[in-house]
Amino acid sequence: MTISDTPGAAPATLDTLMPGPLSLAGHRLGTPQRAGALTMVPISGPAYPGIAPPRRALKLVRVDGYGRVELRNGAADGVAIVPLHMGYIQDAAQNHALCRSAFIAAGQTLMFEDAACVQASQTGYLTGRDQWFFILPVELRTRALQRRGVHDFSKLWPDIAALNRGYGLPGRGHLEQILSRKRPVLTQFQSRLELQPGQLGALFFIDGRLAGLELAPDPGYFADVWAALVCFAYGVAAWHAEQRHAQTQPPSGAPAGAAAGARPFPATSLSELRAALDRDRAARIAQIAQWLADVPTGPVEFTEEERYLGLRLSTVTGDHLSGQVVTDGDRAVYASLFAPWPVDTPR
Repeated sequence: MTISDTPGAAPATLDTLMPGPLSLAGHRLGTPQRAGALTMVPISGPAYPGIAPPRRALKLVRVDGYGRVELRNGAADGVAIVPLHMGYIQDAAQNHALCRSAFIAAGQTLMFEDAACVQASQTGYLTGRDQWFFILPVELRTRALQRRGVHDFSKLWPDIAALNRGYGLPGRGHLEQILSRKRPVLTQFQSRLELQPGQLGALFFIDGRLAGLELAPDPGYFADVWAALVCFAYGVAAWHAEQRHAQTQPPSGAPAGAAAGARPFPATSLSELRAALDRDRAARIAQIAQWLADVPTGPVEFTEEERYLGLRLSTVTGDHLSGQVVTDGDRAVYASLFAPWPVDTPR
């Protein structure tokens, strides 16, 4: 799986990034897109049929006390793969995030007993005027994965408090201080990065460092989780990086979120501009190849969690990459893999 469409560009490969025997045969990386500190590389490839789209199929049935969240797959057919670290916003109840993925058959419900409350008190409700779901910021995802199966609704409060302190906010276990109050800023990533036709996955880099690899069964599924990924799972850390850049090296006259050092292309005609754009595209692709080459590697451990017919859900743990994957044989059907991103250390 390489970037190889641009003549003269060095190929970027995921051969050393995908863990274990997972296969991405037929998948390709597209042209990178950049929005400030966040770079997204689209992934396209063959779709895997029969998976219910999460936004349209999955419904929050109820929150039964703290740490217990029940979801229903309302699709007429197709198993639902619950996106890893999904959290729902709902009115008049404490809001929670899930620490794991799961299978839910069509028409069935599943109670998650090990969900994490993302508000440390009743006064910390997330805005519930409209229903939307998020995916936990990358800074919280390693810890959430480690705490799957632990029945303790407050298990992420210390990490959320540390995340808030790192962002210059009150050190409380209230994730809404970021998700709701900064939502207008975070949702800008959805418009600054463009979802491509046929896209069913992406690599996300923050300041040139791999933050995550997301893969969906088909483009419809990926479109459903796109906003949650780009705005919240990776947009939060990217926004924080941009805030640091603005404090240390404010670009004179540049718009908010502009990449430091960006300059207009030196072109006096349309042909010169096209040539400059081609050179810039080739340089960005070569840069992605180098970023991938610089990603740490090492052994990873697979732990099978559950099965549904021929599908297997497994947890991947390693020093450089963690997350969960769904496979059919050696074919990767769904993957949500992320790099460790400490919440209490300036990046």
